[in-house]
Amino acid sequence: MGFLVDSQRDGGGDGGYGMFGCCVRTLVRRKQVDSVHTKPERSHQKLAKNLTIPHLVAIGVGSTIGAGVYILVGTVAREHSGPALALSFLIAGIASAFSAFCYAELASRCPSAGSAYHYSYICVGEGVAWLIGWALILEYTIGGSAVARGISPNLAMLFGSADSLPFFLARQQIPGLGIIVDPCAAILVLIVTGLLCVGIKESTIAQAIVTTANVLAMLFVIIAGSYLGFKTGWSGYELPTGYFPFGVNGMLAGSATVFFAFIGFDAVASTAEEVKNPQRDLPLGIGTALSICCALYMLVSIVIVGLVPYYEMDPDTPISSAFASHGMHWASYVITIGAVTALCSTLMGSILPQPRILMAMARDGLLPPFFSDVNKTTQVPVKSTIVTGIVAAALAFFMDVSALAGMVSVGTLLAFTMVAISVLILRYVPPDEVPVPSTLQSSIDSVSSQFSQSSLSISGKSLVDDVGTLRETEPLLAKKGGAVSYPLIKQVQDILNEENRRTVAGWTIMFTCIGVFVLTYAASDLSLPRLLRLTLCGIGGALLLCGLIVLTSINQDEARHNFGHAGGFMCPFVPLLPIACILINVYLLINLGSATWARVSVWLIIGVLVYVFYGRTHSSLLDAVYVPAAHVDEIYRSSRDSFPATHVDGTYCRSRDTLLA
Repeated sequence: MGFLVDSQRDGGGDGGYGMFGCCVRTLVRRKQVDSVHTKPERSHQKLAKNLTIPHLVAIGVGSTIGAGVYILVGTVAREHSGPALALSFLIAGIASAFSAFCYAELASRCPSAGSAYHYSYICVGEGVAWLIGWALILEYTIGGSAVARGISPNLAMLFGSADSLPFFLARQQIPGLGIIVDPCAAILVLIVTGLLCVGIKESTIAQAIVTTANVLAMLFVIIAGSYLGFKTGWSGYELPTGYFPFGVNGMLAGSATVFFAFIGFDAVASTAEEVKNPQRDLPLGIGTALSICCALYMLVSIVIVGLVPYYEMDPDTPISSAFASHGMHWASYVITIGAVTALCSTLMGSILPQPRILMAMARDGLLPPFFSDVNKTTQVPVKSTIVTGIVAAALAFFMDVSALAGMVSVGTLLAFTMVAISVLILRYVPPDEVPVPSTLQSSIDSVSSQFSQSSLSISGKSLVDDVGTLRETEPLLAKKGGAVSYPLIKQVQDILNEENRRTVAGWTIMFTCIGVFVLTYAASDLSLPRLLRLTLCGIGGALLLCGLIVLTSINQDEARHNFGHAGGFMCPFVPLLPIACILINVYLLINLGSATWARVSVWLIIGVLVYVFYGRTHSSLLDAVYVPAAHVDEIYRSSRDSFPATHVDGTYCRSRDTLLA
């Protein structure tokens, strides 16, 4: 007997669940991760590998530091943090670093275009990956349009007033419709789109130049502000209310607000396929960019809060007004230049990832192949970039999308959450069966036959379980001869073999996520009766704590070392760090407000319809043959030996639930 492979053809292998079982299996099917060991040739063209660490840092810093910081310091200081604003930025930076650690591991292991969509498809399943990709499309489209609409007012300030722009660039109201169009925003989006079509290296250099101007403006604020602070005695810190006028809770509330100022480093992960050395450069690029942003945020907040008492800050122009209060009115021009360059670099960072998300989804068959085309000269997805630019330019021209800005946060936080969950899955229950192309059918038969003969000669009984996945008969936990310091953990490990260890780990991850949701929802919904809130908080907290204890007590899967491209960054403090990341992001998601969720729900429902009527039926995994991951290397070796001149095209055959004997 050989090994079994699952199939979805005609609902086969659904265990008697019929159509429902087939639909569920469709949603959870996972694609294979490219690796140095088993990397089939693809029919699609690869992107140009031109990016190094400096390029990634420019993308990360430029995408993260927007003009919001020039306003955010005043609002958060006045309403939440007071002089403790720098601590709010520090806590928010640490919280965002949790997500950055998760991104760094997955980006170095799975360096292909698609970012969180790609990771979710590999670790969770097609249904969740589609929703993440669809939400990211919304995030980058609205985010880019909103940023573009914010450039023209700041640009006009450089010319003296809001009405100083030339007629063809100034905002105009269409008579009878009440629509205010913004030609400047649309033109800027089209310019950025054209620049991105030229090439990834050229566009990144342009973004680096603009980002450098923004950073220099912030350094001016820090240096000139420090000079004024030492000259005047830092009057903003000499207050009777102390350093925490709103208490520790106010400081934490400020951290939740400024957390969104750190969003943007995920744009670095979207360029993973274009990095020369992704195992080394991606983690360093993400970490360096986030560290620079956090340092600049903290230094600016320390200086500005020290120049002016927090309760006297102008909520609209806190930095300019702080310098004006000390007689430096001309500094407003430098600050405005910083705001304009910050918006321009953020605009580039908003448009850059979306074509790569569209390309990745089209490669997997979930979107039309039009979006997967890569220009042979520039080696960038030109068609996807042009479509992205046209849609974003149209929105920026006709619509004031500021009211929809909250929808941007939904896509980002959902992506952060799924990336953290993917790290847990990768460490504890990595995929143990993967799809292979139909051209390898004879190799599958050959390897299955060899395995059948060896298994009969060694054990005399089948090693195949009831779902078609090869299992090891010996426990893989508790290394032989290894000392175990904790008796309780040793007892848990001793009763778990590899099969039930994966089962326990999988259910634990699921119940931990449920506990996080119940806990954060109960803690956030003040309208619930007190007794019910406390009960739900207790249940959610218990599930969360038990999940953390169980995952800490059992060993991680040994297969994680061979998952994807080995030798890259490893997220520390697993499972604590990913669970903390999930907790933070789910809490922020729940607190985004019902109006935001209502708008996002409409978009997600549209996405479900697109998936049902197109993506599900055109998926490259529609007829996939799944084989045990332990035999994939051998299958590809057998294929190369048998058909040295044959190229694998990445298509899949139409058999699943087939016994290969």
